[in-house]
Amino acid sequence: MPDRPRKKRPTDMNLLAFQVVQEAVGEASEQADEPEKNPHAVALGRLGGQKGGVARAKKLSKKRRSEIASKAARTRWRNAKAHDGK
Repeated sequence: MPDRPRKKRPTDMNLLAFQVVQEAVGEASEQADEPEKNPHAVALGRLGGQKGGVARAKKLSKKRRSEIASKAARTRWRNAKAHDGK
């Protein structure tokens, strides 16, 4: 089955009932509630995100990177044991 974008349903029961009736009758608006994103702002945000991890890694010392990695590994193992039911 193909993936389809899910529409968020309102939490207010009256708005939800109105939306269900509109969809059933076929009068539901096809417009998204969220405004379109500015493509230039999206590009700038993506560019900053791509640089972020590399820049942070360069700034940290080898010892500090090792400490962070060790802490992450301990947390992953702790969570894995918790999910195993032990």
